[in-house]
Amino acid sequence: MRTGGGDRLERFRELATSRLALGDLGADNPSEIYRDIYALLDDEIVDSLASGGVFASSEFLQDRLDAFGEAWGGAQFRLTRLGRLVVGAFRLTEMGAGNSVRVYGPLHDEAALLATLYRDGRPSITPVMAPGEPAQFLAAWEGPASGRGTRPLRLDLVRAHADGVRVTWSTATEFPDGLAARAWLLRGGELRVRYELRYPGWTPGCDGQTEQEDTYRLVPAQGTLTRVHRQQYNAWHRELHVSVERLFTALAEHDDAALIAVVPDPALRARLPALVPEPACDAADGPRETVSVAATDSERRPWALTFRRSGARWRLASASPVLE
Repeated sequence: MRTGGGDRLERFRELATSRLALGDLGADNPSEIYRDIYALLDDEIVDSLASGGVFASSEFLQDRLDAFGEAWGGAQFRLTRLGRLVVGAFRLTEMGAGNSVRVYGPLHDEAALLATLYRDGRPSITPVMAPGEPAQFLAAWEGPASGRGTRPLRLDLVRAHADGVRVTWSTATEFPDGLAARAWLLRGGELRVRYELRYPGWTPGCDGQTEQEDTYRLVPAQGTLTRVHRQQYNAWHRELHVSVERLFTALAEHDDAALIAVVPDPALRARLPALVPEPACDAADGPRETVSVAATDSERRPWALTFRRSGARWRLASASPVLE
């Protein structure tokens, strides 16, 4: 028989007020910070699953967690049932510290907490259906939105394994330096992720910069995802800055052969001082055939460098100091 629900709810309210409201974030490990809070939630779910019947239903479990969420307005708990597993996406704070994905299910014929995942960001769960294969889901962790319309994103593909689960694929492996995503979509067994590219000349907050979209497809037998397609948006900007970077490198190294390749006009080459890039947005014409790039010389005077597209390449067409 299920017991202790009211006492747990009151205890949760007390812990949320004392820890979450006061910002008890001093520990290095979020699982330590919120250990007692999660212990109450885990006991509530495991007790209900063990009781069976209506207590183990998705509706009852979600109602109980909603009551805990109402006890602390900053919390949000969402459950997803996947066969024998019950997966919870638990958000305790807006900042992301202590947020968790938790997996419950049978362990030696008893209900138990099988696995926990802690990541930065707001968690959500999307089932990944594959007939005849073990239960699996995509755990998404989304950070705060930037002014550019992107946000930090981590995706973990999690698959039932033995008496628990294991992560079989992750964007943390695909993008070890992190991922700033504009959008992502899982439909059927296909995942699409559009994200920022970081390259020489990329400047935060500027329009028209190159972004990339990767398409991954589920490989059911392996329980993983493999990339099947890649598409770039505004590829011209990255291509432009390949030539821009060559120009700055050639000027710094006095590499005449490399300079001729980027600046075919000998009179223009003769007038160029040593220049370095200036972190500013590029100014492109309508069709993006001509683009002005900011630079500075050794005396910190600003220059405007105008590049023009020549076939698939970009060449410096003019350069002059900016009059103050």
